[in-house]
Amino acid sequence: MNEYKSVFFKYIKYTLYLLSLLFIGYAVTPYKTVFLGLALGTVFGLYNLWSMYSKIERMGQAVIQQKKVKSLGSLSRLLLAGLAVLIAMKYPEHFHLLSVVVGLMSVYIIMLIDSLTQAIRTPKEKR
Repeated sequence: MNEYKSVFFKYIKYTLYLLSLLFIGYAVTPYKTVFLGLALGTVFGLYNLWSMYSKIERMGQAVIQQKKVKSLGSLSRLLLAGLAVLIAMKYPEHFHLLSVVVGLMSVYIIMLIDSLTQAIRTPKEKR
Protein backbone atom coordinates (compact mmCIF):
# COMPACT_ATOMS: atom_id res chain seq x y z
CA MET A 1 0.00 0.00 0.00
CA ASN A 2 2.97 2.32 0.45
CA GLU A 3 3.65 2.20 -3.29
CA TYR A 4 0.05 3.22 -3.97
CA LYS A 5 0.41 6.11 -1.54
CA SER A 6 3.65 7.32 -3.13
CA VAL A 7 2.09 7.19 -6.61
CA PHE A 8 -0.91 9.17 -5.31
CA PHE A 9 1.33 11.88 -3.90
CA LYS A 10 3.35 11.92 -7.13
CA TYR A 11 0.15 12.61 -9.08
CA ILE A 12 -0.77 15.37 -6.64
CA LYS A 13 2.66 16.93 -7.09
CA TYR A 14 2.42 16.84 -10.88
CA THR A 15 -1.09 18.29 -10.78
CA LEU A 16 0.03 21.14 -8.53
CA TYR A 17 2.86 21.86 -10.99
CA LEU A 18 0.28 21.96 -13.76
CA LEU A 19 -1.92 24.30 -11.73
CA SER A 20 0.99 26.67 -11.19
CA LEU A 21 1.64 26.69 -14.95
CA LEU A 22 -2.04 27.39 -15.59
CA PHE A 23 -2.03 30.35 -13.23
CA ILE A 24 1.12 31.69 -14.87
CA GLY A 25 -0.67 31.33 -18.21
CA TYR A 26 -3.64 33.18 -16.75
CA ALA A 27 -1.44 36.02 -15.58
CA VAL A 28 0.66 36.34 -18.74
CA THR A 29 -1.57 35.58 -21.72
CA PRO A 30 -4.76 37.25 -22.96
CA TYR A 31 -6.62 33.89 -22.79
CA LYS A 32 -7.76 34.37 -19.21
CA THR A 33 -11.05 32.45 -19.51
CA VAL A 34 -9.31 29.44 -21.07
CA PHE A 35 -6.65 29.20 -18.37
CA LEU A 36 -9.12 29.86 -15.57
CA GLY A 37 -11.39 27.14 -16.99
CA LEU A 38 -8.49 24.71 -17.16
CA ALA A 39 -7.58 25.58 -13.56
CA LEU A 40 -11.15 25.12 -12.34
CA GLY A 41 -11.44 21.74 -14.03
CA THR A 42 -8.04 20.67 -12.72
CA VAL A 43 -8.97 21.61 -9.15
CA PHE A 44 -12.15 19.56 -9.38
CA GLY A 45 -10.20 16.71 -11.00
CA LEU A 46 -7.67 16.85 -8.18
CA TYR A 47 -10.48 16.64 -5.63
CA ASN A 48 -11.88 13.63 -7.50
CA LEU A 49 -8.44 11.98 -7.35
CA TRP A 50 -8.25 12.58 -3.61
CA SER A 51 -11.81 11.30 -3.17
CA MET A 52 -11.01 8.11 -5.06
CA TYR A 53 -7.79 7.61 -3.08
CA SER A 54 -9.53 7.99 0.28
CA LYS A 55 -12.35 5.65 -0.74
CA ILE A 56 -9.86 3.01 -1.90
CA GLU A 57 -7.98 3.39 1.41
CA ARG A 58 -11.22 2.84 3.34
CA MET A 59 -12.11 -0.11 1.14
CA GLY A 60 -8.67 -1.65 1.76
CA GLN A 61 -9.11 -1.26 5.51
CA ALA A 62 -12.57 -2.83 5.32
CA VAL A 63 -11.18 -5.81 3.41
CA ILE A 64 -8.38 -6.24 5.96
CA GLN A 65 -10.88 -6.13 8.82
CA GLN A 66 -13.23 -8.42 6.85
CA LYS A 67 -16.06 -5.90 6.94
CA LYS A 68 -18.64 -5.27 4.26
CA VAL A 69 -17.24 -3.17 1.39
CA LYS A 70 -19.22 -0.16 0.21
CA SER A 71 -19.30 1.32 -3.26
CA LEU A 72 -16.47 3.51 -4.54
CA GLY A 73 -18.93 6.36 -5.10
CA SER A 74 -18.76 7.05 -8.81
CA LEU A 75 -21.95 9.10 -8.56
CA SER A 76 -20.39 11.62 -6.18
CA ARG A 77 -17.43 12.17 -8.52
CA LEU A 78 -19.75 12.51 -11.49
CA LEU A 79 -21.91 15.04 -9.65
CA LEU A 80 -18.81 17.02 -8.69
CA ALA A 81 -17.74 17.16 -12.34
CA GLY A 82 -21.26 18.33 -13.17
CA LEU A 83 -20.90 21.06 -10.57
CA ALA A 84 -17.72 22.29 -12.26
CA VAL A 85 -19.54 22.41 -15.60
CA LEU A 86 -22.48 24.24 -14.01
CA ILE A 87 -20.11 26.84 -12.56
CA ALA A 88 -18.60 27.35 -16.01
CA MET A 89 -22.05 27.68 -17.55
CA LYS A 90 -23.18 30.14 -14.88
CA TYR A 91 -20.10 32.36 -15.29
CA PRO A 92 -19.07 32.13 -18.98
CA GLU A 93 -17.30 35.49 -18.72
CA HIS A 94 -14.79 33.90 -16.32
CA PHE A 95 -14.58 30.22 -17.37
CA HIS A 96 -14.34 28.64 -20.82
CA LEU A 97 -16.62 25.57 -20.78
CA LEU A 98 -14.51 23.29 -22.98
CA SER A 99 -11.44 24.18 -20.91
CA VAL A 100 -13.22 23.10 -17.75
CA VAL A 101 -14.00 19.71 -19.32
CA VAL A 102 -10.38 19.30 -20.45
CA GLY A 103 -9.23 20.37 -16.98
CA LEU A 104 -11.40 17.69 -15.41
CA MET A 105 -9.48 15.13 -17.46
CA SER A 106 -6.05 16.64 -16.75
CA VAL A 107 -5.36 14.34 -13.78
CA TYR A 108 -6.11 11.32 -15.96
CA ILE A 109 -3.85 12.70 -18.69
CA ILE A 110 -1.08 13.06 -16.09
CA MET A 111 -1.68 9.46 -15.01
CA LEU A 112 -1.50 8.28 -18.62
CA ILE A 113 1.72 10.16 -19.32
CA ASP A 114 3.29 8.85 -16.11
CA SER A 115 2.26 5.28 -16.91
CA LEU A 116 3.69 5.54 -20.42
CA THR A 117 6.99 6.93 -19.15
CA GLN A 118 7.17 4.16 -16.56
CA ALA A 119 6.49 1.53 -19.23
CA ILE A 120 9.18 2.98 -21.48
CA ARG A 121 11.69 3.40 -18.65
CA THR A 122 11.21 -0.06 -17.08
CA PRO A 123 12.59 -2.21 -19.95
CA LYS A 124 15.66 0.03 -20.23
CA GLU A 125 16.44 -0.44 -16.51
CA LYS A 126 16.36 -4.29 -16.83
CA ARG A 127 19.23 -4.34 -19.33
